[in-house]
Amino acid sequence: MRDGNLLAVLIVLPFLGSLLAALMTPMARNAEAWLSGLVALAAFVVAASFYPHVTGGGVVKQTIEWIPALGLSFTLRMDGFAWMFSMLITGIGLLVVVYARYYMSPKDPVARFYAFLLAFMGAMQGLVIAGNLILLAVFWELTSVFSFLLIGYWHHNQNARDGARMALTLTGTGGLCLLVGLILIGHIVGSYDLDAVLASGDAIRSNPLYVPVLLLVLAGALTKSAQFPFHFWLPNAMAAPTPVSAYLHSATMVKAGVFLLTRFWPVLSGTPEWFNLVGIAGLATLLLGAYFAIFQQDLKGLLAYSTISHLGLITSLLSFGSPLAAVAAIFHMANHATFKASLFMAAGIIDHEAGTRDMRKLSGLFSFMPITATLAMVASAAMGGVPLLNGFLSKEMFFAEALEQHRLSLLDSAAPYIATLAGAFAVTYSARFIYTVFFGPKPVDLPQEPHEPPLLMRLPVALLVIACVVVGVIPAVSIGPFLDTAVTAVLGDRTPAYSLVVWHGFTTPLIMSMIALVAGLALYAALHRYLASSEEGAPFFRRFKGQRIFERILVTVSWRWARAVEAVVATRRLQPQVRLIVVAAILAGFWAMWGEGNLMPRLTVHGLDPVLGSLWAIGGVCAVSAAIMAKYQRLAALILMSGTGLVTCLSFVWLSAPDLAVTQLLVEIVTTVLILLGLRWLPKRDKAVAEAIDTATRLRRHRDFAIALVAGFGIAALAYFAMLTPRPPSVGDFYLKHSYAEAGGTNVVNVILVDFRGFDTMFEIVVLAIVALTVFALLRRFRPAEDNAEAPYQQREQDEFDSVRRDREVGETLKDYLLVPSIIMRWMFPVIVVLAVYLLLRGHDQPGGGFAAGIAMATGFLLQYLAGGARWVEERLRILPVRWIGVGLLTSVATGLGSLAFGYPFLTSYFQYTPIPYIGKMPTASAMLFDLGVFSLVVGATVLMLIAIAHQSLRIRARPRKPAEGEGA
Repeated sequence: MRDGNLLAVLIVLPFLGSLLAALMTPMARNAEAWLSGLVALAAFVVAASFYPHVTGGGVVKQTIEWIPALGLSFTLRMDGFAWMFSMLITGIGLLVVVYARYYMSPKDPVARFYAFLLAFMGAMQGLVIAGNLILLAVFWELTSVFSFLLIGYWHHNQNARDGARMALTLTGTGGLCLLVGLILIGHIVGSYDLDAVLASGDAIRSNPLYVPVLLLVLAGALTKSAQFPFHFWLPNAMAAPTPVSAYLHSATMVKAGVFLLTRFWPVLSGTPEWFNLVGIAGLATLLLGAYFAIFQQDLKGLLAYSTISHLGLITSLLSFGSPLAAVAAIFHMANHATFKASLFMAAGIIDHEAGTRDMRKLSGLFSFMPITATLAMVASAAMGGVPLLNGFLSKEMFFAEALEQHRLSLLDSAAPYIATLAGAFAVTYSARFIYTVFFGPKPVDLPQEPHEPPLLMRLPVALLVIACVVVGVIPAVSIGPFLDTAVTAVLGDRTPAYSLVVWHGFTTPLIMSMIALVAGLALYAALHRYLASSEEGAPFFRRFKGQRIFERILVTVSWRWARAVEAVVATRRLQPQVRLIVVAAILAGFWAMWGEGNLMPRLTVHGLDPVLGSLWAIGGVCAVSAAIMAKYQRLAALILMSGTGLVTCLSFVWLSAPDLAVTQLLVEIVTTVLILLGLRWLPKRDKAVAEAIDTATRLRRHRDFAIALVAGFGIAALAYFAMLTPRPPSVGDFYLKHSYAEAGGTNVVNVILVDFRGFDTMFEIVVLAIVALTVFALLRRFRPAEDNAEAPYQQREQDEFDSVRRDREVGETLKDYLLVPSIIMRWMFPVIVVLAVYLLLRGHDQPGGGFAAGIAMATGFLLQYLAGGARWVEERLRILPVRWIGVGLLTSVATGLGSLAFGYPFLTSYFQYTPIPYIGKMPTASAMLFDLGVFSLVVGATVLMLIAIAHQSLRIRARPRKPAEGEGA
């Protein structure tokens, strides 16, 4: 097993390219294509470089520990099977990028298209090389998200929106089932590491949880690969641009399901449950998909159902449980990727140059585009299983494995007949694709005159078709070593002997192939005229539309059931919802204390200092008084709540937690002022109306008061007894011992945040950024109530002050009671900036740090808004909080990636004493950069929310004033 420091590049590179593509102008077609092509090419070269290390069962692995105690790590693992898929993802992805440059309209926002495409490539790469089950589940869901964005790319199209929603709903639901199944597997094995799981097949199959695990994993795999009964979402995804369809059907998304089944084949297969469940799904999909494909009138619809059928073929092979069947399945994955990608691209060329995909309107295109027609015919013949093409070889292996079953059940006995019939159907729809589109009379009334596409648009199709021919003629030389590498990675010691020669003699599988070929051509000849004029859909199944069933289920679940649940547990009012949440929290707390948690027997009360107790009593009085005053006097309630916050701050000081005290004090200042600004826009309360309440309302208030008391005292008891009473040595001893020795910091709290638990901190600031952007987006749509249209007296005075001050007539026309406070607040700005920098620089060894410094810096901006107003500040300062947030995130991530560059785990901190001339040695730590990112993001997030509130005043004053009663219109 080799260490692979470049494995992360296969994921990071596409995502980085996606970010750069998104930042480009929407119409930069050439620059976008060049960027995407270079990213795909670089990823292809990096993936290819791993081949010498994965041959013969070799594995390349890269691990970044996250929570080792829980078995969670960012582990990337490439073996021969993952390498084969990685080459398909990057290789076909490169061809799709080149093809899309000429397919996409100049009017399309290509920046968004290439950004989504590259992100999709990165998600698929992460899925196939994930070495940890939880990481696999994360990338699995990312493929669903990015496929949703790609399918719905033309969001102005209703079909695109419906298809994207259906794909996300089904594959997302399957992904949740898969996550539960993977967690159960990790529970059975005792580890989430993929190597440990693949070595524990006997333990998993013998465990009582095997059947639930199998059902959950199959739910994820079958929904992703559009297998029966979840097959209907894939044809509806054809509303996506054709480059997306070519990529999604050949090397990504739908192949993820069969990839998963193959990856877990050594662990889950070999049981009657596996054979029956996977076999029924696979054979049913194989037959139904081929049958439906025959009667499609849309070229992409025909290819979509053929994809479903071929995926059913792969699933059927995996269900058989024999090593040779697994070899055939892996072989067909590669073969299907080549001919299906080329066929979708050819269909896109036809649509692009002729203006339609309706086969009832297309005919005789060979004379208009002979090169494209020849390429499409060869690829279609490979899809139909014609000899001397790659599809024929893997299909013949499928026939052989169907015959090798031992006929222990009806499904075993039916497999050869179903395989032959599906093979005949494949020949039928392949023949229809060839003859209907390229031969016959010349087309009439086409939207545009068909012609050959540009050379580079046709080049990807040609390369893939050449691969179909080369593999079909000399398979042992062209693909033999690579297939053996992939097969050995899956089967290991169970790898059977197999042959890739073209001619095996007159065998039963060859006879089955000939029967399928002749029967398929005969069936097409019989149906030719009917298909030329028939309506869309297969006979006997036109009334059974999967989309209609899906919509009905969705309406039933989201409308009827959800409304019924909402009527019981939710309302549009906030108070009942909060009540339910608080009651649930109370029950969970009691269960933890008296149930499984078993905390109460350890609880003792002693050593409570009377001064501290008095301090807490003051805080409690402030909190209760605030709750009472909030009824009518919001400002008084806010002041009292600030008293409670101050008591909390003093408690931290009393308990020797200065870091928490500083942070609490700064947060208290900022949140109090922000809430104070928000109070300005709340509707007024009518005391007379509020006092005229009925008995039911009084009872409700008494009930809410009782719930609040129970919750408050419960949290207080839990916090005091469980955390503040003497306990056995805890994890804190570890941090106290290793904080300076390993991280070079004496401020243990800050060291934990930026070093030991840096991963957690990074995700926390990501959440903070999301919250800030969400608040900003919501307040942009918020419009104050009409009764707030007039600014309060003090605000009008301040506006006059600003106006008069600009005219230098302050002393003559304005009272000066606001002059001194505003000047002091403005003068405090540089002082606060110095304080923030001081808190940031001392945070590693003394109370402070990035978060506290960021809050302090935000306070400086806040005071400027209070003193001068939004216009005055923004005329003088370019704050740009979104950029602060972006810089903070990038700095934090870059700090973590820097450690990877030196061969250390992500976010590993480096510490040393650096000699400074005339000063001496100074402690320096790379965690300072991470803390700087935290500082930048906290400033940006806080100021962004401040600006969102401050701009309400500008909006309200920009609103036209309604004429008073009696005034003219």
